Amino acid sequence: MVGAHGITRVSSSLPSAPSLRNLDMGTRLLGPPTARGIKFGSSISIRAGALPSAPSLASESLLADSVRQDFPILHQEVNGHKLVYVDNAATSQKPLAVLDVLREYYESYNSNVHRGIHALSAKATDEYEAARRKVARFINAPSCRDIIFTRNATEAINLLAYTWGLTHLKHGDEILLSVAEHHSMIVPWQIVAKKTGAVLKYVSLTKDEVANMVQFKDVLSKRTKLVALHHVSNVLGSINPIEEVVEWSKRFGTKVLVDACQSVPHMPVDVQSLGVDFLVASSHKMCGPTGVGFLYGKSDLLQELPPFLGGGEMIAEVLLDHSTYAEPPSRFEAGTPAIGEAIGLGAAVDYLSNIGMQRIHDYEVDLSQYLYSELSAVPKVRIYGPSMEVERGRVALCTFNVDGIHATDIATFLDQQHGVAVRSGHHCTQPLHRHLGVNASVRASLYFYNTKADVDAFINGLKDTISFFSSYQ
Repeated sequence: MVGAHGITRVSSSLPSAPSLRNLDMGTRLLGPPTARGIKFGSSISIRAGALPSAPSLASESLLADSVRQDFPILHQEVNGHKLVYVDNAATSQKPLAVLDVLREYYESYNSNVHRGIHALSAKATDEYEAARRKVARFINAPSCRDIIFTRNATEAINLLAYTWGLTHLKHGDEILLSVAEHHSMIVPWQIVAKKTGAVLKYVSLTKDEVANMVQFKDVLSKRTKLVALHHVSNVLGSINPIEEVVEWSKRFGTKVLVDACQSVPHMPVDVQSLGVDFLVASSHKMCGPTGVGFLYGKSDLLQELPPFLGGGEMIAEVLLDHSTYAEPPSRFEAGTPAIGEAIGLGAAVDYLSNIGMQRIHDYEVDLSQYLYSELSAVPKVRIYGPSMEVERGRVALCTFNVDGIHATDIATFLDQQHGVAVRSGHHCTQPLHRHLGVNASVRASLYFYNTKADVDAFINGLKDTISFFSSYQ
């Protein structure tokens, strides 16, 4: 509920501690959780705090210290503790620059795009198409017409599956993935394979728990029509060698689709340098609004694809017995799009570009090393994915388990007793979790507005969590 002074209070109830044991990994409490004043199922109150003074970006030695004032949501208390938000692989927070643009759109020029000649429609159209150009520049696409706005990366993959997949795949063709893919990269191709008779093949992990590129090269053949691979794993934190994957795939004429949801927000991504045929990403993971994502595709490939959805905007001419279709990207954007959200994505791109993606990446490399080092030193913790010493390193997230304690218990305790927001569950990677031999895990994931103090608060909270649950074993 939002009060008269803009102070937000949120109340919710978490399940009681015993109900959290719905998977088979965790320990069971042997005594009442109220032993230390802990009340599972109690309401959560969140109150806004005062924003810190705004330092000059250029004068700050640490990137996070100079940008945190741009993110109002970070300056609040949760359950009596300063909020420590380390769930950025699930979604990022939004800077004022994005919030202001969204508000301006709805207050000043809310109108449908492309089909109106009045001033508001013209303004909305200009800003919507400007956002497309910004995204194209951000990933160095050859043309803004190579960018298709979608609801999210999931819809972008489905768009490709139902257009390219259904028209190019036939019985016996192969689609090559890894066991570490997000469900959004697996399920659409399972559906298409069932319809076409194509075969899904998966590469496993190495002993370092990264996608096995030796196996990848061995499996790749003239039967492989598509490689669908993540750039950065949302669980393992590993980075795939996409340039090499593209080079190997080209020898067989294989198309390459890359899930860049965990790379585009965190490092410079250049689709021309990578050489990929298709790439998807989501706005909400890169400081933009929810409800919009994008598909990049090489122009000649997009040009030959049939429509995904039918309706307004995607047509050239409609007759009673047939229709002709617009050129890309309009062909794939049927109906009224998420206008404000796309404009907000453009603002997020501006914000990130003004900081500099290389600067963000360099800062996060240092933060990643600190997170991995501190978490590795906690007894009973098992971190999944490669060590920091592997050739391509790892990004600023750690997915882990603690021996004898369920992942959901850890996340609940961290939230209610320390104000630390992490993610627990399978992170939309059930096949990967089965491969790792676990049902669930905890993930702490950082962004450029996080600090080493956030990492310290998370680690201290985790140690306290382990101490509490261990006292009942």
